Amino acid sequence: MTAKKWLKTPKGYVTLAMIIYLLIASIGSKDIMGIKNAFVAVFVSVIVDILCRTVKKSKWSMPDSAIITGLIISLIISTTSSVGVIAATAVMAILSKYLLVYKKKPIFNPAAIGLLLSVLFFHSGQSWWGAFGDLPAWTIAFLLIGGYAITNRVNKYPQIFAFFGTTFLLLLLIGYFNIGGETDALRPPFINATLFFGFFMLTDPPTSPAKDKDQVIFGILTAVAGTLIYGLFGGLTYLYFGLVIGNFYSFLKKRSSSKASLSRSNVIKNRGLQTYR
Repeated sequence: MTAKKWLKTPKGYVTLAMIIYLLIASIGSKDIMGIKNAFVAVFVSVIVDILCRTVKKSKWSMPDSAIITGLIISLIISTTSSVGVIAATAVMAILSKYLLVYKKKPIFNPAAIGLLLSVLFFHSGQSWWGAFGDLPAWTIAFLLIGGYAITNRVNKYPQIFAFFGTTFLLLLLIGYFNIGGETDALRPPFINATLFFGFFMLTDPPTSPAKDKDQVIFGILTAVAGTLIYGLFGGLTYLYFGLVIGNFYSFLKKRSSSKASLSRSNVIKNRGLQTYR
């Protein structure tokens, strides 16, 4: 595949968006540490991905998923994080892609798993700086433009509308009733983090459903689960927890559909044998 054709694929769109966001956020914050972290996260992600493929004797292909995972990690984790924490986060993210699988596809979003484990194990700071939380409010337009392009390319409108609609409604209620003392849910960097998460992590094709009905359920479930956790505990990890629960639902749905399909095939096969006899 040529570079021009690759850039028109969903992975090409996401990679280009992440690089543009990396540059905008770095220039806007006048901090090049984010770019350094991106090199570390992407390099480690690619190396671990290649090693896993070698061990599994998989056919070689461009490690674009690993590149995207590394870029997402670097845009979310704090620029003050150590190289060791960034590298460990990338390792955990890529390993989850190969260890937690169903029919050779990851069950959970690798970046979300890596970042969640990074908080639990290393108490890493995650500022979502690449979502422009520290920049002027008008920079949210970049998230909306890039998010629209990705959503349109992967055809995830039902999922996105369900997630954002449910999330913002619940966050509005949390803020209005001051549940858990959290009143900043609809302000930067929370709003930026939610938009970035919804457009670039929730829409991951391998770990989210394809059918419209399942997308709506997936979006609502992720929003409800995550927002409840936010109301109880606060912080920004609620997004990861919500996605993990949503991913698990998608996995159960795929497994159920697979078993139903296999059962139908066996019934048809048995009928065929009975007719033959």
